[in-house]
Amino acid sequence: MTDTPTQLFIGGAWVDAADGATMPVDDPATGEVLCHVADAGPKDAKLAEEAAVQAQAEWARTAPRVRSEILRRAYEIILERTDELAHLMTSEMGKPLAEARGEVAYAAEFFRWFSEEAVRIDGGLATLPDGRNRMLLSRRPVGPCLLITPWNFPLAMGTRKIGPAVAAGCTMVLKPAPQTPLSSLALAAILKEAGLPDGVLNVVTTSRAGEVCEPLLRGGRIRKLSFTGSTAVGQLLLAQSAEAVVRTSMELGGNAPFIVFEDADLDKAVDGAMVAKMRNMGEACTAANRFFVHRSVAEEFGRRLAERMGELVVGPGTREGVDVGPLIDRRGRAKVEELVADAVERGARVLVGGRTPEGSGCFYPPTVLADVDAGSRLMDTEIFGPVAAILTFDDEDEVIRRANDTPWGLVGYLFTEGLDRALRVSERLEVGMVGLNTGLVSNPAAPFGGVKQSGLGREGGRVGIDEFLEYQYLAVAVS
Repeated sequence: MTDTPTQLFIGGAWVDAADGATMPVDDPATGEVLCHVADAGPKDAKLAEEAAVQAQAEWARTAPRVRSEILRRAYEIILERTDELAHLMTSEMGKPLAEARGEVAYAAEFFRWFSEEAVRIDGGLATLPDGRNRMLLSRRPVGPCLLITPWNFPLAMGTRKIGPAVAAGCTMVLKPAPQTPLSSLALAAILKEAGLPDGVLNVVTTSRAGEVCEPLLRGGRIRKLSFTGSTAVGQLLLAQSAEAVVRTSMELGGNAPFIVFEDADLDKAVDGAMVAKMRNMGEACTAANRFFVHRSVAEEFGRRLAERMGELVVGPGTREGVDVGPLIDRRGRAKVEELVADAVERGARVLVGGRTPEGSGCFYPPTVLADVDAGSRLMDTEIFGPVAAILTFDDEDEVIRRANDTPWGLVGYLFTEGLDRALRVSERLEVGMVGLNTGLVSNPAAPFGGVKQSGLGREGGRVGIDEFLEYQYLAVAVS
């Protein structure tokens, strides 16, 4: 912890908040304060914005190969410091070290992917239909960006946004979640070491998000917002972005259905459920929320899943052998407790878990509920915890209707051995991503994003850089 920056990163320099304010960073496993970091206010945000604006023109002119090599160096540094970054992440947000190491590798891969995309930005030349003019298309960076990242994947969500912005030639102001600022500050230090010019990336850690972000979005100099977080906050940011017509990418909430048909391989389905539900203790927008299991296999699926969930070891993420760390804070745990209590009051059976352990820390046990009533609150709420709620269904049309009966549409999971059914159901699910016989869809090479109230735009994949580029059309008269 002693080597981790705790100041704001503005214009290539580490500085205190203008008013001297700091905020604590807590360890969710113990409730103890790890350290204090600078708590930025509106003045600091304007300084960060100014640094990004001043650096934009020169950075946009920088050769794509230079931008590519900076990202490649940063990728290599991240991998070299896997253990250091994993311990830092576990300390501030709780996930077990094995999972944190996996996130470090995942985060680094975004930098490698976009280092390769940086040199593949192209345009085009064509003759217009009337034959009198040529159409020359070029692509250029959208301009200074505001990047807002969540606490659940503090390193990977940073690289998923910073990578394409750097590759496209955009400068940035990054505002990480107040619960997990240390991973973002460590990432800024790595990029500086990798050769990123001063002012291209600026990091403002703050507990005063509204005071910091709203003036930037309404001011007109920030031209792009990329946000990952809740739908409610995303809707507020969209409204604030409208005044200056800021371009937006929104990766918002989810309410993922996990569908198990009668012909599913139950070993595959349970393996997939463990990944889709328990990745990051269930604190993921991609987490399976509603388990729709065909009535003929529901009892067996529930039994197997409860057995697997019951074997998981709960404890501090830094302890050897721990599978499930603490939830992010007491408020997050209280939400999970209330949702489970509501489901049980409505008749759900607890197959495993369901009781909060005594002692310090924000722990909640892996929990499986069967016979969940469709009117339970957890059916239309993003649980963000290690709770699998099982409902039964009888036919295909019924389960598709129920799976789609939500304002969210990020991801869905489907388990069946029938190819026809797999294609048919996938096409009818109102989601941006489908996991077919797998519980993991996230990959830097794939376009990540949802439909309906789950967001706008895509991150990652070949299209990820498009969010940070504009087209310019040049009409060339030919005599």
